[in-house]
Amino acid sequence: MGMTYFRRYRMEMNLRDWSGSWDAPDMAARGYEWVAFDEGLVREHAAAKFQSFRSEMDADVFPCLGRRDGCLRLMREITSRAAFVPEATWLIRYRDRPGGRPIPVGTIQGLNLDEWGAVQNLGVVPEHRGNGLGRMLMMRSAAGFKSAGLERMHLEVTTANTHAVRLYERIGFRQAKVVYKACEVAGV
Repeated sequence: MGMTYFRRYRMEMNLRDWSGSWDAPDMAARGYEWVAFDEGLVREHAAAKFQSFRSEMDADVFPCLGRRDGCLRLMREITSRAAFVPEATWLIRYRDRPGGRPIPVGTIQGLNLDEWGAVQNLGVVPEHRGNGLGRMLMMRSAAGFKSAGLERMHLEVTTANTHAVRLYERIGFRQAKVVYKACEVAGV
């Protein structure tokens, strides 16, 4: 094990004048369904989170993301906080055929931290990336923060995750500052 530092951006977006759309009329036709937060969905959010992050660099930065039990513990911690914003927390399920078993394939969670909407995790499982799900999750979350009366939102992203950085910039986020996260990583 060795200590390494991950460079991360804090990215921010103004919601005061934001009027982004999160509608995706063809979602159902493609087998996807939106599910608003409910306490009974914590395990599904955790499953989507684990499948999304287990093989990604964020599992090195935040080791709990690389373990099923860690993702479940993290979801329980997020949703039990007084600052939890259910309106900004969404799940996407996928069915490969009508009547098929729904599988959680995307998740996002939000908190109200000092009057900022704070995105905790945005994850889409690898097999479903490239379908616009991440963008739609972020737009739904932004709408949820706005409906909860928040005028700004922020997130942190590892700078090497260039796909995510570009997505957030296209949505309207701007890099506000650089932060470093110290982590012990095997093989370093």
